[in-house]
Amino acid sequence: MADEVLVVTTNDVPGYRVEEVFGEITGLTVRSRNVGSQIGAGLKSLVGGELKGLTKQLVDSRHEARERMIEEARAVGANAILAMRFDSDEVGAGYQELVAYGTAARIRKV
Repeated sequence: MADEVLVVTTNDVPGYRVEEVFGEITGLTVRSRNVGSQIGAGLKSLVGGELKGLTKQLVDSRHEARERMIEEARAVGANAILAMRFDSDEVGAGYQELVAYGTAARIRKV
């Protein structure tokens, strides 16, 4: 598929050669926490266990940030993202930032 972008956490891809490096790319999302999830998390912290509402929100945020990063890679002509990582931080009370980042490159099978 011509617009497929391979995303890896490694610096290279076995069986492929890096032909061109476009540089760092990112995908970012900032989300507010759901009030219902916050209340549920507060109650769950009393008895322990997974905070399913917050887990789902984080999974959704990671997916959104990753898709935005892939779109940025496509825009520069890359077919791969090398050394991909996620990072997150709290931005103010109740807001969470999540960023996906990596190196956009064009690779070719050897």
